[in-house]
Amino acid sequence: MSCYKADRIAHFLLKAESKYLQRITMRKRSDRVGKSTDEKPWVVHRETSHEKAQERPIYSSFRRCMKTLKRLVVAFGVLYLCIPFVVRLFPGILYHAVFSHVARIPFFADLSQPADLGLNHTYNIYMSSEKDITLGVWHTVPDSLWQEAQGKDLGWYEQTLQNGAPVLIYLHGNGGTRGTSHRVGLVNALTAAGFHVVSLDYRGFGDSSGEPTEAGLTTDTLYVYQWVKARSGSSPVMLWGHSLGTGVATNTALELQDQGVTVDAVILEGAFSNIREAGASHPFSRIYRNFPYFEYFFLDVISENKVVFPNDENVRKLKTPLLFLHAEDDNIVPFHMGRELFAIAQKSRKSSNSVRIVPFEGFHGFKHNGLYQDPRLPEIIKQFVQSLNI
Repeated sequence: MSCYKADRIAHFLLKAESKYLQRITMRKRSDRVGKSTDEKPWVVHRETSHEKAQERPIYSSFRRCMKTLKRLVVAFGVLYLCIPFVVRLFPGILYHAVFSHVARIPFFADLSQPADLGLNHTYNIYMSSEKDITLGVWHTVPDSLWQEAQGKDLGWYEQTLQNGAPVLIYLHGNGGTRGTSHRVGLVNALTAAGFHVVSLDYRGFGDSSGEPTEAGLTTDTLYVYQWVKARSGSSPVMLWGHSLGTGVATNTALELQDQGVTVDAVILEGAFSNIREAGASHPFSRIYRNFPYFEYFFLDVISENKVVFPNDENVRKLKTPLLFLHAEDDNIVPFHMGRELFAIAQKSRKSSNSVRIVPFEGFHGFKHNGLYQDPRLPEIIKQFVQSLNI
């Protein structure tokens, strides 16, 4: 809200007050005329103290409302102008916006007991990706092993990774934990379709220790990937990233590619082009998009926090098969970003068969977190995996 807009609103309120006072004056005059005709036309009617007392509270309450509204308008205007300067002076604010790890959702949930959240064919594991960094990880087996899984230890769960069923390493978005409802819903949908799902909380998220950074999230994912590969035999191992997790997935896949390892496939759900453009398209940023020096106050601060997540650059270099999943009504990461990434990946390859995109129509109402609700999703993933001929 600019100062100009605040002045316009204040002018509107003053105009409304003036009109209201005019109406009161006209009403008083009409009342006088009416009463004088009922009585004697030559007698001038004078307001009684009782009539004045009736009108005074109405007028004073209206004045109080107008003053309160004016103060609110001014307060919101000042707040609107102050936020960019506060963000610029304290860049840690945007750091916590990108890595929203402080709020542990669901609240009061014991992540070491996945059965409490509806995953009773899941084993909780704690891994150490670096010194002083402990990661909370879930391994959920396919539903076909549900009964057999009851009461089994870590050794049994590790052995099942070799049974030939594809393994999906799930990398979640920028807030909450691996126990958030839509993530648990996705795990249930994928394991019902016959997949193993390994879900992790990056450092600083959930019950994992440490503080998140872009490099740190990549290190955590590399460790979990190598842990799975050491136990999975010939089973395909793929990365599934959602939202911020798409940046983690492409960073990790590119790092492995540089080491001479090609990931079997990468699935990107609700992917953004890079964190700078994602920040510019975020719903909060829209109210400041026309603010002078918007990039200086907001987007440059993200870069100064050493947060990039360059999905656009990464998919141009990656050789691994890619599947893009994006809701057309995504309210956090616009659908056009997924389309742009798909076009970049296609253009960079000799054969476009290894890159696919599946849009989800807006009338479903899936938005950013709801793709797991689509009953077609498991079959879409199965067909993609079968096309890889792994």
